[in-house]
Amino acid sequence: HAGVDLRKTPPFGLDQSQLFFSPPPITSPLAHGGCRNRRRSPVRPRRRRGPLRRRLHRRRRLQPPACRGRAGGLPGGHLVVHRRLRWLLLLLAGDDEEKGGAHYPMVLVQIPMYNELEVYKLSIGAACELQWPKDRIIVQVLDDSTDPFIKNLVELECESWAVKGLNIKYATRSSRKGFKAGALKKGMECDYAKQCEYVAIFDADFQPEPDFLLRTVPFFVHNPEVALVQARWSFVNDTASLLTRVQKMFFDYHFKVEQEAGSATFSFFSFNGTAGVWRTAAIKEAGGWKDRTTVEDMDLAVRATLKGWKFVYVGDIRVKSELPSTYKAYCRQQFRWSCGGAHLFRKVAKDILTAKDVSLIKKFHMLYSFFLVRRVMAPTVACILYNIILPISVMIPELFLPVWGIAYIPTVLLVVTAIRHPKNLHILPFWILFESVMTMHRMRAALSGLFELSEFNEWVVTKKTGNNFEDNEVPLLQKTRKRLRDRVNFREIVFSAFLFFCASYNLVFPGKTSYYFNLYLQGLAFVCLGLNFTGTCSCCQ
Repeated sequence: HAGVDLRKTPPFGLDQSQLFFSPPPITSPLAHGGCRNRRRSPVRPRRRRGPLRRRLHRRRRLQPPACRGRAGGLPGGHLVVHRRLRWLLLLLAGDDEEKGGAHYPMVLVQIPMYNELEVYKLSIGAACELQWPKDRIIVQVLDDSTDPFIKNLVELECESWAVKGLNIKYATRSSRKGFKAGALKKGMECDYAKQCEYVAIFDADFQPEPDFLLRTVPFFVHNPEVALVQARWSFVNDTASLLTRVQKMFFDYHFKVEQEAGSATFSFFSFNGTAGVWRTAAIKEAGGWKDRTTVEDMDLAVRATLKGWKFVYVGDIRVKSELPSTYKAYCRQQFRWSCGGAHLFRKVAKDILTAKDVSLIKKFHMLYSFFLVRRVMAPTVACILYNIILPISVMIPELFLPVWGIAYIPTVLLVVTAIRHPKNLHILPFWILFESVMTMHRMRAALSGLFELSEFNEWVVTKKTGNNFEDNEVPLLQKTRKRLRDRVNFREIVFSAFLFFCASYNLVFPGKTSYYFNLYLQGLAFVCLGLNFTGTCSCCQ
């Protein structure tokens, strides 16, 4: 910025005019993170660019969008220049870290874990290597491990980083009450945690880049209404198997449609539980962490939104993580998320209706779109329609299903999902069949959470494999022979028998409509997943 001595200006004492553009109206595309397309006047002749202008134009095209004047939209109208702000902070931090350290806010980095033998070194090492003044950051490892051997290894790892001068704290509990929410709540009660203005949360398999805090914390500085900055996940094992490829398509859709669109349109989107930074004042005002559901992250996000706080999603900040490598682990993860979301809907529906700091449109979005449709109706309708009603219809001639409901609407949804994955078009058929099977688990989870049936409050930690391990100093657990009921998923096998029977009946006694080809493919998908013929294990192991 002209007339500013960057070497003497404190990093978080910069004048707002030096870091922010004047806010355009909310209806402007620039306010939603977009770029303004200036149309040339048809009367005005087009000028030919000279050599210098052509060179500058090429350089401008090669720059990232954020460097070309594209500003990310923040609630409240403030527009932060991502790259420029990051560059200023890096320059100032590298100039005189000891002198400028007092101008940095205190940040607490929490890493909750439970028997994470394969990945504990990765997360702790990545958190300790974050670029931030050492006297302004505290790394807190919340270890709920029940295995004494793993517990000892985690404690030794924390001590090794403490010897290097890192301010790292190792915290344990006598019981796992409240699971992850209980551990985070216990960590926030420590005296040193109360001195921190912001708290960054990473699960045990997440590895943030060293500049993560330098790119996320500045969003809070001149935007006091922002409570959360959510980063995107990236995956180290997304090409390991067909299962992980399908999962990546699911998560890409989640981040692009729910998270980015929700942030750009100033509507509600949930905290993902990790790879995000919270303002501690917002956590306290929202009531802190609560363990009433298995989705404590979504619970806190809803309560903070009802208090009037705003969230920001930054898609160009990515944090490496690991996808579940087995079908059973993925099913448990999806069951916990789907069940917890439906259960939370039951808990907070009344609070959303009576909230005073939330507009009527946002209330409608949260209750109808976010909770009722996505968490309850979508998996239930999809499972009943395609896995029950459609197969039965081939045996009942009087039951007619319109083609637009069976084929046209799913095709539109498929195109919307596939347009984000041009390189993965060849696995779209597998993704369709896989999601057909997963609707059964999501429907069961949604109904369990909504009506508080069995297993509605059960928490099973997703097993990690540590695909990004570079050293083999940590011993791996010995594989044990599993029983038949642990190697075979009987629900999928029973469903496959039902689908094969309906397909064969339709093939022998064809009616007005024939769906036997689709039913055979669905039955085959249920068989393959029932025998665990996907991921990194099968029924033969």
